[in-house]
Amino acid sequence: MPVPRIAPAEIGFDFDGVIADTVEAFIRLACEQYGHCGIRPEQITDFAVEECLSMEAGLADAIFLDILRDSVGTGLLPMPGAVEVLGDLSRQAQVKVVTARPEVQPVHAWLQTVFPEPVWERIQVVAMGDHDDKTRHVKELGLSAFIDDRAETCIQLHRAGITAIVFSQPWNRDRHTLPSVHTWAEIRDLCL
Repeated sequence: MPVPRIAPAEIGFDFDGVIADTVEAFIRLACEQYGHCGIRPEQITDFAVEECLSMEAGLADAIFLDILRDSVGTGLLPMPGAVEVLGDLSRQAQVKVVTARPEVQPVHAWLQTVFPEPVWERIQVVAMGDHDDKTRHVKELGLSAFIDDRAETCIQLHRAGITAIVFSQPWNRDRHTLPSVHTWAEIRDLCL
């Protein structure tokens, strides 16, 4: 499904799985700290990773909690191309990020280590703590489009009249009929 061009001021972004490569951090920490080695990103075919990996839910939750609490200390990396494209977008408009994370501080700390000051100062982060309440926050920010890796979130946004674009990941394939992007280069083409 084609996506119309979107003005930089009208688009928002999810954080984990779109801006930050949370899966890389999860896989690395699972191996380094818990001995669960050999996991590949394409094996993570469900947002609830314990549904697709032979790993207890408590362990998966512990790894994700480490990443949520200390994104810098766990070595969370940006998605390829995210730093450059968000830098370009920030010169045109304030970048809006809405995350289901419950706390904004670890995201701010991470942004300050990954982006130069003129860029991170132009990134507004809303940490709302609930995957199913993003529509309200996206509307409050006055956004007409949003990119998220959670298909269910994108479906909710679409039903609310927001242009929802799925950032393609193994866990959202074949779960929607919405437009998708696979790279930040594609996002650049939509917005710049």
